[in-house]
Amino acid sequence: MKLYIDTSNSEEIVVGVDHELIHDTAREQRAQRLLGLIREELEKRNLGLEDVTEIKVNTGPGSFTGLRVGVAVANSLGWSLGVPVNDKDISGDGPIEPRYANT
Repeated sequence: MKLYIDTSNSEEIVVGVDHELIHDTAREQRAQRLLGLIREELEKRNLGLEDVTEIKVNTGPGSFTGLRVGVAVANSLGWSLGVPVNDKDISGDGPIEPRYANT
């Protein structure tokens, strides 16, 4: 199952489970809400982190803090679960890095 993370927009976070996107526009503590939202959405589908086979994360451009949070969570989950992040084996090839500007 593919997990998608997008924290590039300062107004919302987006989590995807396979092809279903969930938009969360909580104004308070968006960064702290990401892991809880992932857990909630997996539980709604009777899934757990062990069911994640790949992670896709929006690397930018976008909100500086938002990108750092999303990419850090994706890298951490990818490394701990042993699954590729943006088609990259981060345990051997190093972490995914955010892009703060169109370059």
